[in-house]
Parts: sequence; structure tokens; C-alpha cells
Amino acid sequence: MTDLKPHPDRTPAGRSLYSDAIRRLWRDRVARICAVVVLVYIGIAIAAPLVFSDWDDTQDYSNSNAAPNGKHWLGTDIFGQDVLQKTLLGATTAMTVGLMANVIAIPLGMLLGAIAGYFGKWADDLIVWLYTTLSCIPGIILLIAIKFAFANQVWFAGSWAELRLDGIAGMCIALGVTSWLGTCRLVRAETMRLRELDYVIAARASGRRSFPILLRHIAPNVMHLGIINFSLGFVGAIKAEVILSFLGIGVMDRPSWGQMINAARMDLIVGRWWELVAAVGAMFLIVLAWNLLGDRLRDALDPRLKNV
Repeated sequence: MTDLKPHPDRTPAGRSLYSDAIRRLWRDRVARICAVVVLVYIGIAIAAPLVFSDWDDTQDYSNSNAAPNGKHWLGTDIFGQDVLQKTLLGATTAMTVGLMANVIAIPLGMLLGAIAGYFGKWADDLIVWLYTTLSCIPGIILLIAIKFAFANQVWFAGSWAELRLDGIAGMCIALGVTSWLGTCRLVRAETMRLRELDYVIAARASGRRSFPILLRHIAPNVMHLGIINFSLGFVGAIKAEVILSFLGIGVMDRPSWGQMINAARMDLIVGRWWELVAAVGAMFLIVLAWNLLGDRLRDALDPRLKNV
């Protein structure tokens, strides 16, 4: 008698793209390890400012440039501050910039791409002209120009708080408004394909308005592009923040891996390796984890590989 029970490694035909993607990611050992690394960094980013809230008052010039020891596992910097604490606080800066920059860039790119791809005509021409023009400008130059435009600007000033655009907020906005181009291109192309499918044509023929069609029929089918670009854009935002902080025009009001690399660039000559190694090692680990996880995520969310 034939066994009609489904094989445990086969996906039921009715499984959705996202549930199938989660299943395949869970079964991928590398993806699980990378996800754990990312979650650990997120936990550090949240906890470090709370645990080391007195960071600005920890200078100890009598203990300047101390080598790693039992009290300071990664030694101290030129100000006598603990390099391990500095590295963990740098993770907060990197993860904050990576998250907030993509919170701006991904929705912006998806919105403009969907509008250009669905409506076409003058809307498409305008948006294509905009991202083509921005693409002609070297990204680092455009980023620096926007960052300098925010210098000494105050976005919010109240009796209890002040948000200055020349700090981490300005960095996030600058990265966000320069990082949406790739997402916009992909979503535009996919929307142009989707708008010619039968169910979208039927929705238009039934009298449904354009924006409900975009929200109900187009957006769910391009959401996987946003998720993939979010994971890949996270890495780009972290690297951009480190580069700008290394050049002295990034985040300067809090610990940053770029600042650490800049401060320690000459230390290897005299044998002080710990600050440079800590910053580069922390950056390498999160970038590697995000890259591998992004590759796995891209494969898992590819509709052509669904149920494979």
C-alpha cells in the first residue's frame, strides 16, 4: 500500500512565500548562526548605553594606553578609557545608524518605485530623472555634502530635549536620503511587471482606485524586495558611518568604530594594537553576519525557488 504521508522535507503546495522562507532559513545552519550574531549585536546596542551610562566621566590619564589586563580586557585608549566598553558603545552607534538610515531609505525607495512603475508617464519620467541624476554623483561626495548641509542645524529644541542634525540624527538622514536608489529601481521594475497581470487588470476594471490597488495587490508582492534591501542596506550604512567617522565628519558626539580606527591608526607602529583590532574585529563580525544572512534571505525570498 502506498504511503500517502508527506515527506518531512517537502513543503506543502499551499505554503506562502514568507512561511516557506522562514522554514528554509531555520533549516540553514549558517543563517541561524548569523541571525544569532545579529541578535547579540542588537542586544549589545540596546544594553550598552544603559550599562555604561557614565562613559563620559571615565577618563583616567594615569592609565592611558594600558595593554590588555585583568581589569581592562582590551586595554585602554589614550584617555585611559576602557576599549571594550568603547567597542560596545560603538556597536550602539553602528546599529542605530544602520537601522534608522534604512527605516528612511527602504520605505522611500519602495514608495517612489511603486508610483513610478504603476502610474508611468510623467510620474515615471520625474522619478527616473531624479534617481538617475543622484546616481551620477559619487555616493560618498553626495553623502558628505548632505552631512555638511546639516552642520549646526537644530531640528528640534524643547525645554526637555534638543535634537541636532550634526550628530547621529544628521548621519541617519543623510544616509537615508542617499540610499533609496537601488530599492527604487528594483521596485519600479517589479511593479511594471505586476501591473500587467490579470488580477491587477481585473481590479482596475472593477473600478477600484489606484492607491488601494497599490496597497492591496502591488505592495505585498514587492515587500520581499524591501526586506532583502533592508538587510543589505544595513551593511552599507554601517560601513558608511565608519568611513565618515574615520574621516572626522561622521558621528563625533559618541563612541564610534570609525573614531576608534582613526585614533589608533598610528598605534601599531609603537605596538599598541588593541584598540584597532577591537574596532575592526567588531565591524568585521557584524558585516560578515549581515552579508551571509542577506544572501540566505535573498535566496529564501526568491519566488522562483519557492518550495524547492
